[in-house]
Amino acid sequence: MGKLKAAFIFVAPEAEPEKHKTIISTPIVELHVVGVKDYEEACKIAKELVNDGIGAIELCGGFGHKGVAKIVEAVEGKVPVGVVRFDIHPGLEGKSGDEIFK
Repeated sequence: MGKLKAAFIFVAPEAEPEKHKTIISTPIVELHVVGVKDYEEACKIAKELVNDGIGAIELCGGFGHKGVAKIVEAVEGKVPVGVVRFDIHPGLEGKSGDEIFK
């Protein structure tokens, strides 16, 4: 079994994916962590990650149900999408990303 290339995408209104990213490499997993400012940017980045060979995507708790659905649709079933769940997120002033990013 080869190394899993996975991504964790977090949403923060002032994040810039070109600047707010890192790669953590362990013997088993290569984890790409990327910050995005909204759902639209998250969809764009998710597609790019899949095209670059990412095999799984996990989304931060700031993504509400609608945000998760947008990412699932954007990657067209090419990779599994997992979610850290918060109904309201402490980093988003106690709101869901659905309320903020519509």
